[in-house]
Amino acid sequence: MIIFYSLAAAFGLGVLWLGTSVRVVKQFERGVVFRFGRVQPDVRGPGLTLLMPIADRLEKVNMQIITMPVPAQDGITRDNVTVRVDAVIYFNVADPVRVVVGVQDYVFAIGQVAQTSLRSIIGKSDLDDLLCNREGLNQGLELMIDSPAVGWGVHIDRVEIKDVVLPDSMKRSIARQAEAERERRARVITADGELQASEKLAQAAETMTAHPAALQLRLLETVVEVAAEKNSTLVLPFPVELLRFLERATPEASGSPDHDAATLSTSAAASKSEMPKLDLPQIPDDASALRVDTG
Repeated sequence: MIIFYSLAAAFGLGVLWLGTSVRVVKQFERGVVFRFGRVQPDVRGPGLTLLMPIADRLEKVNMQIITMPVPAQDGITRDNVTVRVDAVIYFNVADPVRVVVGVQDYVFAIGQVAQTSLRSIIGKSDLDDLLCNREGLNQGLELMIDSPAVGWGVHIDRVEIKDVVLPDSMKRSIARQAEAERERRARVITADGELQASEKLAQAAETMTAHPAALQLRLLETVVEVAAEKNSTLVLPFPVELLRFLERATPEASGSPDHDAATLSTSAAASKSEMPKLDLPQIPDDASALRVDTG
């Protein structure tokens, strides 16, 4: 019986020793061993790991990527606009020993650095950069956070600015600016279209001047288009070129209006020259020789 109790006690002590000296490290974890308070350079990988009872203490470090939202930060941009910006940061542990030894709580430290860096990037940027140049700001914010994180054994995977909240007055100003820009583009497009149309009309006028029949064909085409609308009234313009054509086609005769007018003016001048001249009455110097008939 004494031997049996001895074996049972030895077995119990062995189980207790295994319980205190054997640890399981998961696949996504790494183990850092402290022996009598001094960190060991060898990092324990996933699986079973043996520890010296009483002397060793194991610290497990998660190696997965951590997603941490950065609280919204109020700031004033470089062009004096008040905005509210929030972001999200993705990071993981690159050196388990530095994470355990170099910083007390690396998650909290990364969060504080991310908030201060976000405020700094807001003050250094214009409003247009926050709205349009997100990629450049994300890279700059990542560099600012990664600079102290490297010394802590943390790798910053990426940083993204999520949302930019603007005041209502600034939203209205941006809306008016966008409306004015669209109106300017519409006017430029209209003016450009009129310029191109005027160039085409000038080319068409030159072609019709070289070929007068083209104008008549265009006139007939216009008449056909108007007649296709079932209108009761048809306005037919009479071209001036047709009058000129008829004027050139009419033979010049002596009975033309210009010839008759020239003949009339010549005869009037001749009759005027042939009219007899009348002598003016002579008044005598002696007024007594005048007789006044009062009967």
